[in-house]
Amino acid sequence: MNSPQGPNPPTGGSAGGSLPPDLPEPDIVKPRRWLPSLVWIVPLIAALIGVALVVKSVAMRGPTITISFMTAEGLEPGKTKVKYKDVDIGSVRAIKLSPNLSHVLVTVELTKDAENFAKKDSRFWVVRPRIGASGVSGLGTLLSGSYIGADAGRSDETASDFIGLETPPAVTIDEKGHRYTLHSENLGSLDIGTPIFYRRIQVGQVTGYSLDKDGTGVTVQVFVSAPYDQYVGINTRWWHASGVDVQLDSSGIKVNTQSLATVVTGGLAFQAPPGQATGPQAPDSATFTLASDESEAMREPDGAPVRVVMYFSQSLRGLSVGASVDFRGIVLGQVTDIGIEYDPKEHNFTMPVTMDLYPLRLSRRTRGEPPPPHTPQSHELIKRLVARGLRGQLRTGNLLTGQLYIALDVFPKAGPAKADLDRDPMELPTVPNSLEELQQQVADITKKLNQIPFDKIGNNLNESLKNANQLFGKVNDEVLPQMRDTLSEAQKTFNAAQSTLQQDSPLQSDVHQAMQELTRTLQSLNALTDYLERHPESLLRGKSGDKP
Repeated sequence: MNSPQGPNPPTGGSAGGSLPPDLPEPDIVKPRRWLPSLVWIVPLIAALIGVALVVKSVAMRGPTITISFMTAEGLEPGKTKVKYKDVDIGSVRAIKLSPNLSHVLVTVELTKDAENFAKKDSRFWVVRPRIGASGVSGLGTLLSGSYIGADAGRSDETASDFIGLETPPAVTIDEKGHRYTLHSENLGSLDIGTPIFYRRIQVGQVTGYSLDKDGTGVTVQVFVSAPYDQYVGINTRWWHASGVDVQLDSSGIKVNTQSLATVVTGGLAFQAPPGQATGPQAPDSATFTLASDESEAMREPDGAPVRVVMYFSQSLRGLSVGASVDFRGIVLGQVTDIGIEYDPKEHNFTMPVTMDLYPLRLSRRTRGEPPPPHTPQSHELIKRLVARGLRGQLRTGNLLTGQLYIALDVFPKAGPAKADLDRDPMELPTVPNSLEELQQQVADITKKLNQIPFDKIGNNLNESLKNANQLFGKVNDEVLPQMRDTLSEAQKTFNAAQSTLQQDSPLQSDVHQAMQELTRTLQSLNALTDYLERHPESLLRGKSGDKP
């Protein structure tokens, strides 16, 4: 049954678009909402995870930098890590050669947390097994492989290109302590990692070195760890502590060395001079002078040197640059140059020796204050000393090696000379040494001996020897026979005298009897003399017992 309302009557249209009146009207069902199939859920989740990973990777990605190394030994793209304190802070993404083929360029992608490693003063190096003066390092990479070590910079400027270090730095930026700069004439046996000692305790190490721009010396960078850096003051002296220091003096032989390691690898040491305080702590990057040994470091400052030249006429074999110049045992300076000049007037060669003298070394040992160098007062003093015999003389410092040094002393018997104080360097006169004087005396004696007519003397001597031979022949032929006869007669005379003087000879008996008679006569005379002394009157009266 149709509803009362019934369907709306057709308003018109084609015959195909209308329903016959005897058919019921169809029910129109609205379609339900579309639901995806469960098969699509897994790819959708995977896509979402991938997007999340990409977003996380982009969010965690740090700056990309390029590091230049001399070689890519041990480095592999996608495998080699960049580490700081054994924590991964990045990885190597690509390695390629530089345009000029002199080095390799390593592209490194840092993590988000490692943005500070893109600072301008950051440092990178390859960690691999190494054996050096400071020891063995990087043994852990034998199993895990090489990696790039990093040290974060402190600069406010960022950078994307870096030059990698070929050796690991001795000190990282985060290590506490102070850095100092030392200036020396030569590097000696120092190297990166060479130890530094304070009172024989290792307190730091050498971090780098470089040649000065003018090529006259070496600049050494050192680091002293805390808390030992407090002992580095403005009065601190630095010196090479390499090898063994042997001293021979009146008290015996003294051997001084910081440690056994310094004998092989070298070392540095610092300390304040004896009797002086260290002073305020030296600031970071303070500059000091590096002495060759402890004695030179502890020596008082010498002040500005005075350049002097002396001319010698003898050979300078054994004299070298650096030889000492002393005044009666006090070292005043050293030789800086040795040359040779031709004198066209005298037609001979002279040997100029240039030296640096330090007057303060002598003034510290004198009671009065000497005048400053390069003043009229100092020039007048030098002139008076030269007039009294101030001269330079070459002397032998070592009989075994033949090394020479220059002695500056007063020679009262030296000939007159003048000092040229107006030239630069000033010229001081010299005297020959004792050996040269002896050689001159020997030469004079030889010259005099050459003037003796040995040929004429030899001819005269030959003639005299001939005459002597003739004389000896005559003596042998004529005189000797007569001498033999004379000696025979004298022997006979001596024998006769001996036989006459024998004890049992008649002459001896007669003489003995005569002596006895003479003795009795003398006794009688003595008795008569005694009697006359007692009785002088007997000369007139006679003896008292005699009759008239």
